[in-house]
Amino acid sequence: MAGSVEAARTRVPVPAPPPPRGPHGDTVARALLALIAAGAAAVLRLWWTDTASVVGGAQWVTDGGRLFGLLAGYTAPVLVLLMARIPVLDRTLGSDRLARWHATGGRYLVGLVLTHVLLIVWGYSLTDRTGLVQQTDQLVFHYPDLLKGTVGTLLLFAVGAVSARAARRRLRYETWYHLHLLTYLAIFLTFFHQLSNGAEFVHDATARGFWYGLYLGAAAVILWFRFAVPARDAYRHRLRVAEVRPEAPGVVSVFVTGDYLDELAARTRPGQFFRWRFLSRGLAWSANPYSLSAPPGGGYLRITVKEQGGHSGALARLRPGTRVLAEGPYGAFTADRRRSPKVLLLAAGVGITPLRALFETVPAQPGGLTLVYRASRAEELLFGPELEAVAEARGARLHFLLGSRTGTGDPLQARALLRLLPDLREHDVYLCGPDGMVRAAREELDTAGVPARRIHHESFEL
Repeated sequence: MAGSVEAARTRVPVPAPPPPRGPHGDTVARALLALIAAGAAAVLRLWWTDTASVVGGAQWVTDGGRLFGLLAGYTAPVLVLLMARIPVLDRTLGSDRLARWHATGGRYLVGLVLTHVLLIVWGYSLTDRTGLVQQTDQLVFHYPDLLKGTVGTLLLFAVGAVSARAARRRLRYETWYHLHLLTYLAIFLTFFHQLSNGAEFVHDATARGFWYGLYLGAAAVILWFRFAVPARDAYRHRLRVAEVRPEAPGVVSVFVTGDYLDELAARTRPGQFFRWRFLSRGLAWSANPYSLSAPPGGGYLRITVKEQGGHSGALARLRPGTRVLAEGPYGAFTADRRRSPKVLLLAAGVGITPLRALFETVPAQPGGLTLVYRASRAEELLFGPELEAVAEARGARLHFLLGSRTGTGDPLQARALLRLLPDLREHDVYLCGPDGMVRAAREELDTAGVPARRIHHESFEL
């Protein structure tokens, strides 16, 4: 393996041919949203068909609770499917867009469930002429499967609380990730009371079959893409650490080797990421996302990580031979997004990692590819010789922008970028860097007149 790792220093890059383009992300997004809306319409029809004439306030409240409950029951498996890492969705929509939809849907789900619970308790108490506390006790402890449903509902509310932005910022990624897995248990526990208490399902075998198909289908997809496929790949490729190489203060590259890596490389596109699980003390329970910092090939995969916490800091202490589980590849931050012959790659700090791979491979004619790399100090630049070799081999332009913003002004301002690239509006722009840099750069690119559809960025945040 030493020879192939060493080749990373000297390999002469060759521009890759344009990859075949699949369906555009916006087309897939519209189709997926239409499918979700059609499912919601089917749920509304199910409620409408089973609802006779509504008489009296108690029935209005109760039937409203039924409707919110059905919509909540439908939303739960849809949210699971959004995060099932289905390859065609992940490659076209991107993990970040799916995660945003999942997060937004999660807030709707909590609201739907809360409204369902309040309306059902209120409606039943009006019908039975009992107090809210007495009615709650009656429902929870005397209706079939509602005790399990109550536990599942409380778990769902707890997951929603720790996923709120304010709470999320206070938790380590690994802590939040494992708490979020309780969502699966919550959905499992709340499923049964829907069938045993829902008027739509008690006497309608077709409705029950539809509901079982929805939930069992979502479970099958999750088990296949989140567990079976990664287990198959782990057995097939038997990944292990080959070398850990310091790149800059607090930054290391981890080279991973394994069996049949040509197969893995063939289905991996530069710019994508894997979720890496290193079977070492303190790391085995965490699967963190890191982009490849070089095109896959030559018998290795390379990631480059900056120390920003316990997990990333521990990677510097990995020993050669450590077993690795890698789930992926994921993400749509690839050359497939490119729609213009000209491409600008805009990086800051360790955000250079996916752009380093794209710089070598994104299709572009000589003079049509530019990399702008922002760093405060020269020692913070990564892959300097590699980037220069790529630029020379491809006839690309390479600009290192050094210095603090307070001392030199922000070189990523619209007017500065237009001086650098007068035809900036004709470029597709790929952005990667700290969140603040990405937000500011998007605003400056908008000011410079770059259409939003040509600005590409993907975040790992879930």
